[in-house]
Parts: sequence; structure tokens; C-alpha cells
Amino acid sequence: MLLYQTFEKTIKDLKDKRSIVMAKVAQLEKKCEDEEKLHWSKVAQLHKHNQTAFDHFKALDERINFVATKVVHLGDQLEGVNLPRTRAAEAQLLMKYFSEFLDADKPLSHFFNDPFQIQAAADVIQKLYLIIQELPPSDKFSAASTRIHNKYNEIEGHLIDDFKKAYNHGDLEGMKNILKTLSHFKGYSDCINIFIEESQAELKMDPTIFEKVPPLCEKVNQTVFEVFAHPESVMDKFMLDVYQGKLQKYLSSQLSSKADMDRYMKELHSLYGRTVNLSSLLSVANYGSGTVALDKVTKSIFNFYLDTYTNDEKMHLKNRCETILARFYESKNHQKKNIQSSGLQELRRDIQTAITSRTNINLGISIENYGGETFLAQEVAINILQEFKVALKRCQILSSKNDVSDNAAKIFEMLVQYLCVEYINYAVELGLNAIPLPEPKTEPKYYFFNVVQQANSDFHLFEKLYNDSIHPLVVGTSRMGECQQRKREVFEMMESKLDVGLDRTLTSMVGWLKYILTTEQKKSDFKPEAEEGPLQMFSTACSKVVSYLKSWINLINAGLDGKNVDNVITEFAVRFHRVLYEHLQQFQYNSIGAMMVICDINEYRKCLKNLQIGLINELFNALHALCNLLVVVPDNIKQVCLGDELAGLDKSVLTSFIQLRSDYKSAKLAQHFK
Repeated sequence: MLLYQTFEKTIKDLKDKRSIVMAKVAQLEKKCEDEEKLHWSKVAQLHKHNQTAFDHFKALDERINFVATKVVHLGDQLEGVNLPRTRAAEAQLLMKYFSEFLDADKPLSHFFNDPFQIQAAADVIQKLYLIIQELPPSDKFSAASTRIHNKYNEIEGHLIDDFKKAYNHGDLEGMKNILKTLSHFKGYSDCINIFIEESQAELKMDPTIFEKVPPLCEKVNQTVFEVFAHPESVMDKFMLDVYQGKLQKYLSSQLSSKADMDRYMKELHSLYGRTVNLSSLLSVANYGSGTVALDKVTKSIFNFYLDTYTNDEKMHLKNRCETILARFYESKNHQKKNIQSSGLQELRRDIQTAITSRTNINLGISIENYGGETFLAQEVAINILQEFKVALKRCQILSSKNDVSDNAAKIFEMLVQYLCVEYINYAVELGLNAIPLPEPKTEPKYYFFNVVQQANSDFHLFEKLYNDSIHPLVVGTSRMGECQQRKREVFEMMESKLDVGLDRTLTSMVGWLKYILTTEQKKSDFKPEAEEGPLQMFSTACSKVVSYLKSWINLINAGLDGKNVDNVITEFAVRFHRVLYEHLQQFQYNSIGAMMVICDINEYRKCLKNLQIGLINELFNALHALCNLLVVVPDNIKQVCLGDELAGLDKSVLTSFIQLRSDYKSAKLAQHFK
């Protein structure tokens, strides 16, 4: 019950509160309505005042226009009256001064000689000068014409001198006034020339000229725009004069002589590059009217030198390459020879080989190895390539866009001639001729692997230069295919000659090993008469052959790289295997001799096994297995022949080896193959 009463009381209080709030809201709404009415009343009053002001302004504007029309009309009337009067006064004044010039005995008034009135006198004399141009030729006016002409030149000269003085004193306003006076005189252009000449007085003809021109142009540009009526044309003329004046004279002084062609080419490249950079800098600054194509101006002042650039470059490269090669050969005490590289030379070599294998007759072919000198040095190749690298940079800068690829192709052809033909190919030819004959009778020396190594190294440098410097200059042009074809031809020629040299070297190596086996191997090595076993673990011939094998394998490893090492060693081992196989077929073997040959083959196999080349291991494992047939008990021969290493061999090969046994007939070994 208490809660209910409390609730009713609260509701009553809220109703009372609401009544108070509503009364206050009604009071505020009434106040807002009153203020709104007052506001709209003020707006209406302001609008009325604004309309009144607008009407007054319109009426005033019409009045002003009316008065202005009257003033203009009155001004036109006054001008119509005043202009003839002014012209008449001016004509009267000119007639007065003209009369002074007509009377040759009467001196001119002080007006024409007063330095403080020189600009006014200039205006008068210029008009008189125009008048005498219109007068008919007559003796009556000839004297006056001469005096006016002389005074015209005199005043013009004074004004030009005053302009020069004003420039030297930095009096821009004075320069501007004089130029305004001279604008109708012929000497106006002389002032421009004087300004340009004086502005360049501080510009010296030395290497700093390229750094001094941009700030000078900035300074002159500011002055020109303050002084001259047509600053763009003056600035254009100034920049042209800088290029065709002092800059061109400086170029001529630096490029006057071609006695030192190396210095000349470096200077030409440097000066042209610096001039191009200067032109780019000035073009960005956009001085003058922008109509002066500084790149074309640059071409024009260099035309004399650029016209002969290609021939100069070729001559320079020729001299440099010949000098580098001459110094190199001189350091080796070598006189360059005319190498015979023909089928006839090859035929003489083959005939000499065939004859010396049977006799000691020599056909006159001398084998000269120059003490192991390869006549190849990386620094020589680097020097030549550096010359061409620099030349290609010059080519890119100094050649026109249409001639870049052609000139680059010509330089590339010279590179091929001097690096690949005159230098690398010559060394390879010497190396080919220094290779011992296929069947040497004295201990040979082999240096061709060194030639291969150095030739490959130099050719890699050549190819790098082509990719870095030549290809970018010819890519996308008709010259690209020609250069690539030429490079391919040179590579194939070089590869072919190196292959021939490697083939000859391997043939000679194997021939020397064959000679050792033939001369050092005794029949008694494999069929000793004594029953006791050999004291040595391998034969003397084997010892010598293994020694050569090891040294030559090291030589091949040092001279070649990559897959070439495995390919050449494999070919060498295959040829040696063939010689060794044929060599072993020449002997008969008893049990002790068979053990000796097995030991020999094992030594050869161990020497070659370290190379880890599958084919070589297979060949010598098979040969070792064949030699085992020489000691196998007759009853086990057939079983051994069916083993893994011999199963793939032809029956005739197995039979030929078994026939080498001394007990072949007595033990009736032939029956095991029936």
C-alpha cells in the first residue's frame, strides 16, 4: 500500500513538472515568433535600401558613360586641332635645322654638339637623314646631304660609345635609353654586337670554358631582358656567338694537330662530349626564343672533325694495335713470320711422318717449339680490347645515329683482324707447327695445351667485349646479322684449328708412347727363360709410359677446362688403349710373363682410374680381364670368358688373346672354344 501511494505521488509530481515545462516552452516559442517577425522586418527594410542604392548606382553609371562619351569626343576634337599644329611645329623645326645644313658657310647650332642633348639631336638628325633619302638627286642638296650624313654618323658613333661606357659602368637604365634612341639607327645592331663581345670578355679559351658558359648565360640573360626591346633574339645571337666564336676557337686550338693521334682522339671524344653536355644544360635552361637548336650548332662546329672521324679512328686503331703487337713480339725477340697454313703444308707433314716411321730421311720440315713460348699473353689481349672498348665509346658519341651501327661494324672487323687473326690465330698457327711429328723418335715437348688455354681465355674476353660494347650498337640493324655471322666464322675457324692441334698433339703423344713400348719392351719381359719370378713389380717400359701418362694428364688438366678436359683425356686414353692392345698382341706369354703383363696393365689402370671416366675404366678393366686369360688354368678359361667384363667381347678377341699363351698348343686350348 505504501508503494502504491509513493507511485501515485511520483506520478503527480511528474505531471506538475510537465505543466511547468510546457508553460516555459510556450513562453520561449512566443519569444521566438516575436524575434522572427522583427528579423523579417529588418530584412525587408534592408532590401528596400539595397534597391534604392542599386537605382542610384545605375543612374550614376549612366551619367559617367554620358560624360565619358563627351570627354572622348572633346579629346578627338582637341587632337584634331593639336596634331596638325604639332606637326607643323615639328616641320618648322626640321626646316630650321635643315636650313643650317643647306648653308655650308654657316656653323651648326650648339644643339647638335651638346653632349647633354645628344638624344634629342639624334632624333632630329635621324628624321633629317630620312628626308634626304627622299630628295631627288640634285647639286642643290648634295652639300646638305653630305653634312647631314656625316652628322648622322657622328651622333650614331657617340651614342654607340656612350652605350659601351654605360655597359662598363653597369648603367642598365642608360643602356636602355640609348638603345631606345638608336632603335631607328643602323648602328642598333652594332650595340648588340658590342654587348655580346663585352659580355664574353671574361670568358677565357681554356678547359674551364665549359663550366663558365652556363653562369655567364644566366647573367647575360638577366641583363638582356632588362635592357633590350627584343631580348629573345639578342640571347639567341649571344649563344650562337659563344659557340661559333670562342668555343670553336678553343676546339681548333686543341684539335689542330694529328701528330699524336692518341691524344687527338681522346681530346675529340672529351671535347665533343663536354660540348653535348653543355648544349643539354643550356637547352634545359631555355634561354632566348628556343629556336636555336644547340645540338645542330654543336654538330656544325665539329663537322670538320666528325667528317674524318671514321678514317681517323681506323688509322688510330691500326697504329695502336700494330704498336702493341710489335712491342710484344720484340719483348719475345721474335720476328713475325708469314705462316703457311695450307693443304700443301699438311701434305708435307703427313709424308714426313710416313717416311720417318720407316727411315731417317727428313723432307725439310723443321719443328720449332720456341722453348715453350706460346706467343699469347693476356695483358696483350686486354690492351687491344681496351683500345677497342674506348673506340666503341667514341663511336657511340661521335657517330651520327644513322652511322653508329656501320662504324661499330667497321671497328668490330678491325678487332677481328688484329686480335683474332693477327694475334690469336698467328699464335695458334705457330703452336700447330710446333707440335711434334706423330711418331717422334726423341722425347717430345708439348706446349699446345698452353696455347689452347690462353687462346680460349683471350677469346672469352673478345666475346665479352662483343656482348657488352658491340652488340648494343648494332642490335636491331642490318649490321647485327653480319657481325654475328663474322663472329661465328671466327669462332668456328679458331675451334677447328684448336681441334686440329689437339688431335695432332694426342697423335704425337700416343706415337711417343708407342715408340717407348716398341723400344723398351723386351720379349723376355713376358716370356723369361728363368723359372723364378721377376724381381720388378712392372716392366721398365711400363714405368716410363706411366710416368709420361701422369705428366701429360696433368698437362691436359692445366691447359683445358670443363668438359674439354674429359673429352680430350678420354680420346687420349682410347688411342693409348688401342696402341697398348696392338702392342700386347706382338708377344707370347708364359706364366711368369703373364703375371708381369697383368702388373703392367694394372699400373696403367691405376694411373687412369683416378680420372673417374667410365669409358676409360671399362676399356682398361676389359684389357686387364683379357690379360687374366693368360694365367687362368685351362679348365677355367671358358668360365672366365663368360664373366661380366668379357661377356660382351667378340669371340675372336678372346681367341686372339688366348693364342698368345705359350701353352696354347700344348694344352690344346683351342678345344675350349669349339
